[in-house]
Amino acid sequence: MIPKEARPGDDTAGLLFYLYGPGKRDEHVDPHMVAAWDPYVPDPARSAEFTIPDLAALLDAPVRVLLGKKPPLHVFHVAVRNPPEDRQLSDEEWARVAREMMHAAGIAPHTDERGCRWVAVRHADDHVHIVATRAREDGRQPDTSWSKLRMQEVARRFEVEFGLRRLTHADGTARRWAKTGEAEKATRRGLAEPVRETLQRTVREAAAAAVSDVDFFERLAAAGLRVKQRVAPDGNVTGYSVALPGDRDGGQKPVWFPGTRLAPDLSLPRVRERWSGPPVNTAATPADAWRVAAEKVRAAADQLGVGGLHQGVGDVAALGDLIVTAAVVSPYLVRSQMRKAAYEFERASRAPAARQMEGQARQLYRESTQILARSVSSVGRNDTVAALGLLLALVTAVEASRRWHQAQEYRVQAEAAGRAGRLLHEAVEVTVGVNAAREYRPRPKRAAARAGTGRRAAPAPGIRPMAGTVQEAVPEHAREVLADPAWPALRARLAEVEKAGDDPGDVLATVAARRELNSADSVAEVLVWRLDGWQRQRGSATSASGSGTTTAPAGGAERTVRARKQGAPSPTRRPPGEEQQRKGPKQGR
Repeated sequence: MIPKEARPGDDTAGLLFYLYGPGKRDEHVDPHMVAAWDPYVPDPARSAEFTIPDLAALLDAPVRVLLGKKPPLHVFHVAVRNPPEDRQLSDEEWARVAREMMHAAGIAPHTDERGCRWVAVRHADDHVHIVATRAREDGRQPDTSWSKLRMQEVARRFEVEFGLRRLTHADGTARRWAKTGEAEKATRRGLAEPVRETLQRTVREAAAAAVSDVDFFERLAAAGLRVKQRVAPDGNVTGYSVALPGDRDGGQKPVWFPGTRLAPDLSLPRVRERWSGPPVNTAATPADAWRVAAEKVRAAADQLGVGGLHQGVGDVAALGDLIVTAAVVSPYLVRSQMRKAAYEFERASRAPAARQMEGQARQLYRESTQILARSVSSVGRNDTVAALGLLLALVTAVEASRRWHQAQEYRVQAEAAGRAGRLLHEAVEVTVGVNAAREYRPRPKRAAARAGTGRRAAPAPGIRPMAGTVQEAVPEHAREVLADPAWPALRARLAEVEKAGDDPGDVLATVAARRELNSADSVAEVLVWRLDGWQRQRGSATSASGSGTTTAPAGGAERTVRARKQGAPSPTRRPPGEEQQRKGPKQGR
């Protein structure tokens, strides 16, 4: 739960008209009041006689009768939002949240009958807006000096009570989120994401693969960014700023972002930590890059954090860089899951403690990162067979980092590692499906039943009883699959396979036999992921042989893009709000 206090305003009616209106950035659906300072205040959305100006006049009444100096910005506005993965709260639950927030902010304490007037308006499933006026009924102004901190404390309590995703704040590891104005600017310019997020991702990929200051700044320039170094009087570089070409302010000057404003670990001193310590051993041929990297990652998983707290912090930071680089060079059919995993693991790579840079696990992760970065021309191919070993090793490494975070009671970081691990697990199963499709040889079709023999005719395409298909293809798991919540999704995938002209039973048996299923938490979900990979590979092969285009999947849905040339990675969809990658890490010299 995230309470966000907006800047004070002076137009109560204008804000209410916006909250009850259609909206600008997000569509407002069924705007209505869920709570107010007085339970008998009518809702303009539910009353034919009571209007929005009437409600604004009631809220502003204590301001108009103030005898002393009136506050120039008397409108208090806070939006309280839940993350997308949280359950939907009812109007009654949001009403409780609004009352507690106003109590904590000092606007309307519970036992104070002369507090400020306020209303809570809901026009979406995941958030509520609270509007108040900074004038008490007794003519005094409220004390809201600690409102933000106190509302955060209330949010933490509601997360526990309502079973929501538990967030944290002020541990110095959160990424720098784009501001509202930056998001609106991106929308006006037709960008897929705010410029700050594009810069965050590009700088992080350059930092993960670089081995020196010169290499780092060359990679930033090669990625198309404008770079400005801060040089001290003694000639040493003490910082840097980056800007996206074409991004200018109102005075037509470039908008520069220092590294420290992008993320806590992207300041120049933190970037330099990546190549401190012993030299990195990258003695591996390009053809062996995936295999050697996977061996090092498996060896590092057992060493993560064994040297103590501070060494563990350095280990998870290096693991984060490895996942970033692996996502850049991964085969395009699984790149969407890999990029999402790197996005989720970013918070897990920053633990709130001092770092030591000489740990054994960190050294192995750095060696793996450099092997992948310097062999990009080889590992960037669609070699999903070779990539599978590294993906399995990364699943093990991320799970080790999750357990380490739990042991240190870094709850937010442990949850981030858990989300990244799930996405990597999905990438593994998609890869299994891709490999199965590449090696698939359909069985000869059985002869059609002769008329009049008494045998039932084969069902028409699209109406095959898929429950029977599952029982024939995976009899040992059929009962579990048919009772799984993911069964409808699996049934839909099987129908799509049949519609494409393949035998769904044969395909299901093929992908199920590629890798064991007994350890899966949800066999149905694993089979869905494998069939996703199957469909991506089959669609890619069909497009490549037919029209010279390649179907690049993004998050389970397919889209057609131009065939890749000279081994360059094809574009993929990024985590929500992210723009497409321009270039991978620069090949080592």
